[in-house]
Amino acid sequence: MRAHRYPCPYNCPMPTITTRPCPDQARAALEQSGLAPAWARLYAARGVDHPEQIAHRLSLLLPPAGLLHIERAAALLADAIKDKKRLLIIADYDADGATACAVGVRGLRLLGAQVDYLVPNRLEHGYGLTPDIVALAAARQPDLIVTVDNGIAAVDGVAAANALGIPVLVTDHHLPGDTLPDAACIVNPNQPHCSFASKSLAGVGVMFYVLLALRAELRQRGAYAEHTEPDLRILLDLVALGTVADVVRLDANNRTLVENGLARMRAGKASAGVNALFRAAGRDPTRATVFDLGFMLGPRLNAAGRLDDMALGIECLLADDPNTAQRLAQQLDTLNRTRRDVEADMLEEALAILATFNPTDSHSLTAWQPGWHIGVIGILASRLKDKFHRPTIVFASHARLDTVPAGHNNGELKGSGRSIPGLHLRDALDLVDKRHPGLINKFGGHAMAAGLSIPAGRHEAFTQAFETVVRELIDPADLEGVIETDGELDAAAHTYELAEQLDHAVWGQGFPAPLFTATFDVLAQRVVGEKHLKLKLSRDGQDFEAMQFFRADPLPSRIHAVYALMPNEFNGQQSLQLKLQHWEPVS
Repeated sequence: MRAHRYPCPYNCPMPTITTRPCPDQARAALEQSGLAPAWARLYAARGVDHPEQIAHRLSLLLPPAGLLHIERAAALLADAIKDKKRLLIIADYDADGATACAVGVRGLRLLGAQVDYLVPNRLEHGYGLTPDIVALAAARQPDLIVTVDNGIAAVDGVAAANALGIPVLVTDHHLPGDTLPDAACIVNPNQPHCSFASKSLAGVGVMFYVLLALRAELRQRGAYAEHTEPDLRILLDLVALGTVADVVRLDANNRTLVENGLARMRAGKASAGVNALFRAAGRDPTRATVFDLGFMLGPRLNAAGRLDDMALGIECLLADDPNTAQRLAQQLDTLNRTRRDVEADMLEEALAILATFNPTDSHSLTAWQPGWHIGVIGILASRLKDKFHRPTIVFASHARLDTVPAGHNNGELKGSGRSIPGLHLRDALDLVDKRHPGLINKFGGHAMAAGLSIPAGRHEAFTQAFETVVRELIDPADLEGVIETDGELDAAAHTYELAEQLDHAVWGQGFPAPLFTATFDVLAQRVVGEKHLKLKLSRDGQDFEAMQFFRADPLPSRIHAVYALMPNEFNGQQSLQLKLQHWEPVS
């Protein structure tokens, strides 16, 4: 077989490979604390300068009191429990919202509350606490509405609830707009004047913190004078799943939440729903990893909100009976298979449309086609952003024509965006909105991800306005793809044991998993599973088994590669594999 590299037909930019800087002082301090040199190097290069930042003890969590208004929220909920009031949680329809809802329902019931939940349907209701959702909620006759993973932008929704005499407690983590809702209380680390050090809490993390504050308030009121207080650690598997699935920055506080959630899963203490999701994905919860949460469980949970009704996912997480949980998890798995098929078709369409797109001509990318599924546009935006390394927004009609409820206004496009380092996506949309009133109906989100809606027929106008703003805000250097690595790893350090340790550590957004570089001779290669490449590589006289996933083009005889260490188990045999992330030919 003649080895050669096919050129990318979409003019994808070639990334630059760099070595992540490692501060010598931080590395030395970590080594002096007893950390192995290889680990000290990895952690120091990720901003760790003190061993407590990687201790992951729950006692080191930031105290709840740092969250603005959390004592008020705890008192509000404690009074509701005392007066036997009915609480209704309004959730979001993604994995963070689903886990936050399950944590809220389970935790509040543990603490003595009467609580139910309502989750909007993406295709029918749209996002968050809207006046329409308030009307549905009112039929349940709640005494207090509690939002999870939404609400900070629900100015009209909170006003509608207030008009009906229903107070609202907002728990959220999204960035606020210019006007805050007139809620009874708002707990959000990103609201003005909140000094909480971890601005990266996911929605599920915020709800968990509210429960910690509520338990402390109930303790102070003497609720546990005669019996043991509830153990909220039982919720940490859900907190870990939502935190990882929402791709928030894994700062020290979030890593502690995730590490302790993973520890419960590995110890066989996960909830029935989480265990069922592991089984549906063909994974072992006693060997749970961040990869499992982000790429196996999270997508199955998200599939309900994308294609159907997230109540299915929430019911799975709330199920105590393993058989019930397994039945629901299998339904989620079926939905996820359908989601993958829809996504693949949409990606194929998008790439066909963009065959003549030249990234060097544009600083941004937008795409829209009639018939695209609104539940999958976020994933498609992420795929296109990764391929072209441009801030990307993908639009779909409010709903497919065959799913639009009778009388529903379908006169707008819903968009989902993903950004690259160097562009704060929500701020960019805010600037477009200020310059072109009426071009955006509404928007919200984060630096790296955002959602919006625009009037139907204004896609081209939005594309031009967005491109203009992105050109102003982004440094052209940020448009050049960069792969940060940890440099070369000694050949002797390539062991199964190290691969397994790395696999079980907590890595993610803002705290990336280690990647290494080296030059290899390609000794053998063959396609497996029709779309993957199995390789035998050699470096300095040492041979390595390797895999390149989702790309089967043949490699040249010598490559400079970026790779990860991957523990491999097959037929009871344990071995090390290298996972190729990127390669370049070496002449």
